[in-house]
Amino acid sequence: MTRDLTLPTRRRFLQTAGGFAAAAAAVGGRTTEAAAAAALGRRPTEAGAARAQGLALRIRAVDAYPIYINQRSDGLLDAPTFSGDDDPRRWRWGGPFEQLPSAIIAIIKTDQGVTGFGMGAGGSAAVEIIDGHLKHLLMGADPLNVEQLWDQMYQSAIFYGRRGVFAMALSAVDNALWDIAGKHAGQPVHELLGGASRDRIPLYQTGGDVAAGVAAGVRNFKRSLPVNPLTPPDVLDRAITSVLEARDVLGPDGNLMTDCVSRNGTVEWAVGVAERLRPAGLYFMEEMLSPDDVFGYAELVRRIGGGGPGRTRVACGEHEYTEHGFEVLVRLGSAEILQPDITWCGGTTAGLRISRLVEAAGLEIIPHRGASSWGLPIALISPSCTMAESFPAGSAILDAMSPPVENGAVVAPAEPGFGTTLTEEMVLDHRLAGRTVV
Repeated sequence: MTRDLTLPTRRRFLQTAGGFAAAAAAVGGRTTEAAAAAALGRRPTEAGAARAQGLALRIRAVDAYPIYINQRSDGLLDAPTFSGDDDPRRWRWGGPFEQLPSAIIAIIKTDQGVTGFGMGAGGSAAVEIIDGHLKHLLMGADPLNVEQLWDQMYQSAIFYGRRGVFAMALSAVDNALWDIAGKHAGQPVHELLGGASRDRIPLYQTGGDVAAGVAAGVRNFKRSLPVNPLTPPDVLDRAITSVLEARDVLGPDGNLMTDCVSRNGTVEWAVGVAERLRPAGLYFMEEMLSPDDVFGYAELVRRIGGGGPGRTRVACGEHEYTEHGFEVLVRLGSAEILQPDITWCGGTTAGLRISRLVEAAGLEIIPHRGASSWGLPIALISPSCTMAESFPAGSAILDAMSPPVENGAVVAPAEPGFGTTLTEEMVLDHRLAGRTVV
């Protein structure tokens, strides 16, 4: 697939009010939010009028809620039952705080009527971090100082929360701040990040029916490969066959990828699986090792990657956090494709910094769930990003966070902020707390 290398140099989102006005001016050559809205053919907001009069925008409310996303949230709050100490489920049960099923939405309101929404994860644990810690750093602050606020929140938690649930909580509030910044300027978030030379990006479909996807115009597919060194040989054989059959359905054109979501893979085992899948001509193989095995990933790049004939790229990073974690992967050569999830890695601010890091290293960035409202801005502005991963569907709240797809491509929103159709009422209607979970 041909890369889009025509993007202009990205402009850093400035932290001061005057700097933000300068970023907004890139749309219409003017310096007020009202003028920017006019340049986009929109009516200036009350917030824009207040800003033009020199009234600082201030945060007046910060709330966050665990949400019921779809059937994956069923049973999330139930205590498990295991058959014994060696029950295989003990190694994979993620509890109520594991990423997508534990999604949260932060809602940040300003004193000038601008409301921002941001997706994160970590369930009630992340909400507690927001309520007990991050909220106190945000209340009364100027929400347009997005990167400064990110640095303050991250550094204030550096001795307890550099990764994991804290970064997922930080993602929610950071994304909500960017949503406010975009709405205040009357611009989509990808424009605030420096703009993009494209208004759409090819989709890659994770799971689902390949033939149906091809009929809908999709040319890129990722197949689940839920195997590990303990997988029985006959089960491994069937998994390998399913990937090869997907290539037969797709044909020689289009990209095919796999995802092991591994927690206990080894380099030798992964190399053996990769060799068996050579005939599939995979574009990349994702998460064949534990996210902590950064040295193993570097060896895997040397042994199965490299971009040569019949080689496949090594992808990881979905479960890594902030530019600091990604810098380790880049410096060690642990991946050829980096996959930050913008609702987990620290939000859009972290995603922007990760993108700069990856681009400077000459590697590829393909955000996890890049076809979501949250992942798409980073995908659009990153020159190396060739495609955007599909976002789960199946509920009103997920649909509200999904940009349109046309003929196999995800289309950039024209609406300000992230362009979602989220409302506070919708978020409250989908609160996980108090639901009967069966």
